[in-house]
Amino acid sequence: MWALGFAGLLTLFFILTWQGVRFNYDFENFFQHDDPELDFYQEYREVFQNDNDYLLIAIENNTGVFDSAFLTKSLAFENELKQVDGVVEVVSVLNQKEPIISPFGVNYRPLLDWFSKESLAGSAQKIKKDKQWMGNLIADDSSSLLLLVQNEQMIGKERGDTLYASIESKLQAYHFDAFKTAGKIKAQGAFVNLLQQEFAFFLSFAIVGVLLLLWMMYRSWWGVVLPFIIIVTGIFWSLSFLLLTGGELDVMSVMQPPILMVIGLSGMVHVVNHYQTALVASESKDKAIFGAFKTLGLAVFLTALTTSLGFVSLYFTNVPSLMWFGLYTGCGVMFMFLALFSILPFALYHLPSLPSSNREVWASRWNKFLKLLFHNITAHRKAISLSFIVVTLLAGYFMSQVKTNGYILDNLPEGHSLLEDFQFFDQQYGGSKPLEIQIQAGSVGQDLFDYRVLKEIEKLEDFVRENYNTGFIMSPLTAVKAVNKAQNRGNPKAFVLPSALSYERMQPLVDKMGQSQNIKLWTTDKTIGRLSSKTADNGSLLGKRQHQKLDEFVESNIDKELLKVRLTGTSFLIDKSHELVTYKVFSGLGFAFLLVGIIVGFLFRSWRVSLLVILPNIVPLVWIGCVMYWFGIDFKLSTSIVFAIAFGIAVDDSIHFMTNLRMQMKEGHSLLKALFLTYLTTGKAIILTTLILISGFVMLTFSTLEIPWFTGVLVSLSLLFAVLADLLWLPVLLIPFKKVIERKINHRNSLDRDKQTQLK
Repeated sequence: MWALGFAGLLTLFFILTWQGVRFNYDFENFFQHDDPELDFYQEYREVFQNDNDYLLIAIENNTGVFDSAFLTKSLAFENELKQVDGVVEVVSVLNQKEPIISPFGVNYRPLLDWFSKESLAGSAQKIKKDKQWMGNLIADDSSSLLLLVQNEQMIGKERGDTLYASIESKLQAYHFDAFKTAGKIKAQGAFVNLLQQEFAFFLSFAIVGVLLLLWMMYRSWWGVVLPFIIIVTGIFWSLSFLLLTGGELDVMSVMQPPILMVIGLSGMVHVVNHYQTALVASESKDKAIFGAFKTLGLAVFLTALTTSLGFVSLYFTNVPSLMWFGLYTGCGVMFMFLALFSILPFALYHLPSLPSSNREVWASRWNKFLKLLFHNITAHRKAISLSFIVVTLLAGYFMSQVKTNGYILDNLPEGHSLLEDFQFFDQQYGGSKPLEIQIQAGSVGQDLFDYRVLKEIEKLEDFVRENYNTGFIMSPLTAVKAVNKAQNRGNPKAFVLPSALSYERMQPLVDKMGQSQNIKLWTTDKTIGRLSSKTADNGSLLGKRQHQKLDEFVESNIDKELLKVRLTGTSFLIDKSHELVTYKVFSGLGFAFLLVGIIVGFLFRSWRVSLLVILPNIVPLVWIGCVMYWFGIDFKLSTSIVFAIAFGIAVDDSIHFMTNLRMQMKEGHSLLKALFLTYLTTGKAIILTTLILISGFVMLTFSTLEIPWFTGVLVSLSLLFAVLADLLWLPVLLIPFKKVIERKINHRNSLDRDKQTQLK
């Protein structure tokens, strides 16, 4: 009863300290937080600005944008937009004025003049020939115009939601033919809405699923209600702990309810299966309950620990979203273990027993099946072992061919309106993915406006435009080109770097016009600047190749004495994260494998047995990699984590099997006899728990988000592969080491007997 009292006190504590559910989706939570590139970018944005604090608005008109009524309405909307709290700047063709330099000084004329049909036609004809505007602030087909809205820097989630809601309501009020929007303040709100829907869906779906499974297993209301209370209690403790320690629900943690439910249910099945077996043997209920917890206490604790370690291994990724998901889910598994062992004895005591005939019929069927399976395995040991080795080696080869590739909006379901809007900007305006490069004057150049440095920037711009297929590029060179164009009465062909002599004459004008830059492109001392553009989101694999080509170009073609170049920005960091997360997940798995090896080594006092047990647990991971190759699934943030989750849960079967085997051998059985008895008891529980776990993870495939979907499919497959490896290959691996295992166990039994003798 003391354990039940502990559970009650802990529940009361969490009720009194309940913080309320909080949802968040912070884009930067997917950055590597031990990456020097992140430190550099944070310094960079202090000088310039955050490269994703903007909103792109494309306003469409069915008859084209060069329509006076449409332009008048668009300008009214823009002017109203500038008054919205949180909007810093709005850039569009509607408010652009072209400088024209003449002998009488600098004059400015509107880029677009639509106050008469003739002036509008002239403006349209001029703009259509100018690549400075077409494909940049006006779509190439003239069907829409772009408003680039700069919002407050580092805007928070709640304020961002308010700002976007205000902008969207104004867009709706103007009744444009159509409009598209893309940007951080929209994406964060859309993701959080999806998270809230997913959390409610998974929680309700998991509850229904667990209730159904419990009814199928026990066919009594006590057998449904009490185990359900245990599982809900464990989840409540886990969620309360997360919120109490400042955690929030994000795209990762919404998966916790079904994961913890099926993990708790699988642990319960092992205990209840042992309890029911004891009842079949005509033991009393009290003795059966005591025997189940005494016998399986260590095994269930070790499986909870190894499952927790599998999740905690995600902490090694150093990606905050994955780190906290791994840590909190690992803690949640241990909370579920506490709930199981503090409440389940009481629950079992009040569960009505199944009719004796039913228990005996089902026990007879299971025994018949498992006996046949065991005898077939021992009769074909060489063929089974060879098959597993060959298939695993082939799978390993295919796994090595899987590419690492991810996208910024990976998590969104296909056809989601947000994804379609971003794709629209990729197609019509050169991209929605920011590209940022820091440029710095070298030791020879005086500053970025030294003509020799500008020539290097020109070479860099030309390569970036070709390599990344970018839209319009902004840099200190842009100001120089604009002045040259102004000196040539706005001729689009003059938007180039002039000759050295011409540049020398125009330099005072460059200094003057540069002071009014809307977007900061260089520092006050003109020694550091930015090259900024946007590209389509074509994936981190292509991005990595493009970045490598840029590095090679800079190394061989840019004079470092004149110009220093360094790629940075949020998109670059995300591309790097996909690559590094894959590497670090497998590094964390290595640590988890080591800990599991130590646990098994502790049970059997043999490093050779530890290695043998690890081998079957490599199988599901390698086979998953093979499945990914054949179905064209790439390594990335949303798939790499599956390996850590799969290992943590799949290794439970091996721990249960080896713990039961050790118990059977301590009772004096030979290895073969102990394997046979373990097969008849633990084998049944392993199969049942695997079916339960798979049914739980299959729930995740109903998600519209990519991370839960991949987790559901790939973890379910890994569990299937794990049960095959543990029931077919693990016994085959152990039999050749019969003498070693028996000697270790006999030696341990002898030491235990000596201790008991000394105590007497």
